[in-house]
Parts: sequence; structure tokens; C-alpha cells
Amino acid sequence: MNDWRLRKLETRNAFENMAVDEAILEAKIKGLVPNTLRFYRWKPSAVSIGKFQNIEKEVQLENCRKEGVDVVRRITGGGAVYHDAESEITYSLIARKADLNAHDMLAVYAMVYAGIAKALEILGLNVAFDEGNERNCPNLVFNGKKISGSAQSHKSGMVLQHGTLLLDVNLDKMFSFLRVPWAKTCMEASAIAERKITSVSNELGKKVSTEDMEQALVKGFEETFNIRLVDGSLTPYERELAEKLYKEKYLNKQWNNGVENKSG
Repeated sequence: MNDWRLRKLETRNAFENMAVDEAILEAKIKGLVPNTLRFYRWKPSAVSIGKFQNIEKEVQLENCRKEGVDVVRRITGGGAVYHDAESEITYSLIARKADLNAHDMLAVYAMVYAGIAKALEILGLNVAFDEGNERNCPNLVFNGKKISGSAQSHKSGMVLQHGTLLLDVNLDKMFSFLRVPWAKTCMEASAIAERKITSVSNELGKKVSTEDMEQALVKGFEETFNIRLVDGSLTPYERELAEKLYKEKYLNKQWNNGVENKSG
């Protein structure tokens, strides 16, 4: 049984969270750290957009500004995501693809989602893997409704997959910050999304604490991956690189607005 590093649930702002994920990936590529599973939250709430998205087409920037919601561009693909400060857990998994017995994107998604599905099973919820399509990344669904979505970045035989698990969801709030091409108003977007998106609390009929969810996720990944998750700190290299990325990349308007979007 292999040991992986566990970064227990922590709370950072959007720019710090993305900087830490990228720093761990770079440290893993250099062989400085073990495979790592990280859990985190966002404070303040934030919108993250995929690496290749147009920020103005995906985000209601004025509403975000008024409500103090951060907006950050990820190094991963996928679509725009609203990250509520109170109602979700975000995970990131950084590992050697060979260690996952997964050599393409879909196989990695399936493996990682199996760990999340096992965690939800522990809590009493049986979910299914949706392979997605050319427009949508693979995700986890319950009765056809999305409950967890993710995105990936592949580099030098390593993978970073990070994504959300919705503990609760306020669709009216979510779509006051996101733009969607299939709706004319926020209310219309919310009404349509109600048929497509759900949360752990909605389906279990009770509130699930972040602590209980984190414990279930640890058990789910350990069992599915046949690993032992061991608490670990960031290395000095990771901390220094994360600070550099935070200041020079993720706080940079050029990166977030997509101007000269060539780094990462």
C-alpha cells in the first residue's frame, strides 16, 4: 500500500488556491513530492473559468464586483464554476498518471470519480459516472443531475484534476454570477439548472457538514486507490512557488482576462 500526501481542508482565496494547485503540480513533475490529495474551500466566494474561456462571455463581472466575488482563470480546461464559500468542498488530486493505471483523460476522470463516488456511498448516496461529451467534462450525477464536476491539466506524465462537490446549492445565487448562452435571464437559467444540478444535502434530505464530507472522501479515496493518506505540509519549494504564482500570475489581470494567455 502506497502513502499519498493529504492536505486537509483549508480555506484560501481564489488566487491562492489556484497558485497552490499549480505549485504542487510543478513540484510533482520535479519529483520533489509524493502524489497528493488536497481539500479546500474559497473565501470569499469565487468564479473560476477554464483556461481557454472568454471571461466576459462566461461571467457576470459587474455582479461579482458588487458582491465581492473573486474571478480567477484556471490552468485546467472545462467551464466556468461558481464556488460558494459555505456550500462546497473543492478537491485537487496531483499524481503520476501511471500510478493511477490510467493513461488517458477519461480513464483518469473515471478513477478519480470512483473515489468520490465511494465517499458518497459511505454517506448513503449512490451516484453514477457521466462520461460527458465534447462540450462538457465528465462528471458525477444522481438521477441524471450533476453533483460533482472537475477539470484537468496534463503535463510531463502527471495530472492535476480538481473539482467541486456540492454540499448544498443556491441556483439563484450561482446564476447571478455566471452567464449562460441558453437563458435570457438569471431566473430562467436557475429554473433550467434546477433540472440539471443537485447537491448532497438535497438528495440525502439533510445537511452534511464539511467535516463529515472530508472524512468520507478520505475513506473513499483510500479504499478505491488502495492507498494510505498521510497528513503533510507543503514543502518550502511549493510555498515559495505558490507565492510567486499568486503574485505574478493569478493576481495578474492579463492572465485572468485572457490577454497573452500563454503561460501555464
